[in-house]
Formats: sequence, C-alpha cells, structure tokens
Amino acid sequence: MEDTQILDLYWERNELAIRESEKSYGRYCQSIAYNILHDREDSDECVNDTWMRAWGVIPPKRPDRLAIFLGTITRNLSIDRWKRKRAQKRGNGETEVALEELTECIPAVNSTEDIVEASELERMINDFLYSLSEQDCNVFLRRYWFMEEYAVISDKYGIKLNTVKTSLHRTREKLRVYLEKEGVAL
Repeated sequence: MEDTQILDLYWERNELAIRESEKSYGRYCQSIAYNILHDREDSDECVNDTWMRAWGVIPPKRPDRLAIFLGTITRNLSIDRWKRKRAQKRGNGETEVALEELTECIPAVNSTEDIVEASELERMINDFLYSLSEQDCNVFLRRYWFMEEYAVISDKYGIKLNTVKTSLHRTREKLRVYLEKEGVAL
C-alpha cells in the first residue's frame, strides 16, 4: 500500500493504518530499534509503541515522508528506553559509544532556548550531510542514525574497518568545523 493511502487511513481513524504501517515499515523500524537496544523484546515493544505514537499524532500531523516519520519515532523511543536501561550496560556499549562520539561536534540540548534552536541545528546538519560524498554520508548515517557497529558498516560497504573509523572521525571533525563556522557554540 502507498504511503498516501496509509496516511489517509490514519486520517480516517481506520485501525487498518497500523497494520499497513507494520507491513510496510515493520522490518525497517525493527532494525532501527534493534541496532540501538540489542534486545529483541525491547525492540518489539518500541516498534509497537511507534504505531501507537503515530496513531496519536496523525492527525493533525501529516508527515511528508512516512518512513522517516516512523523511523524517527522508533529511534527516539529506542534511545529513551536505552537511557532507562543504561545502567545495565545493554547493547555491548555500542549505542553509548556512538552517542559519545557525537558529543564532540553536536551541542547538548538543555533549555527551552536550546530546544528552539535545535530545529535550526537540524537544518544545518542536513545541509552538511548533503555536502558529503554519498558513501561518507551513508557511513555517517549508518553509524549515528541507525547505530550500526563499525564491522557491520565495513561489511555493508566492502571497506576496511579502519577506513570506516577514519572516515567517521574525519566526518565528525568536518561537522564540528562546519557548525563552528555557522556560529554554533560547542
């Protein structure tokens, strides 16, 4: 079923919207959740919560790209769950390592003013990502959006593990420089 048809079902408050979302995007959302949580049961719960969260915000929100919208919900729910379970050191520490790597170049969001500025930061990061080569952008997104391990990225793109690490380090440094040039205080 097409995204527009699924969105129409949400707008009609037809529960078939949830089943169709799951059919079209279940594996996609499951992979996002699992890469963050490394726990099948927790991932399943986050994905199920994704459908309920989508049901609660559509309408009035009508996302332009349903996959990105659902993926963002799943990612945020998964990170929140990961933070709650952080003391248990789940996920072999990969999520924590990935998030810590980004602290070098992305400022923390703590106040209301910071939250308002976050949308501008998002725009800047998107502009930065568009300036990268396709492979550098994909490697960066695989690591910091999908929370994939270095080895998985290496296998996926057929490049050496050290090349992945070096590429990510250089991209983070470029992002830091770019954001400083744009006036973002780090």
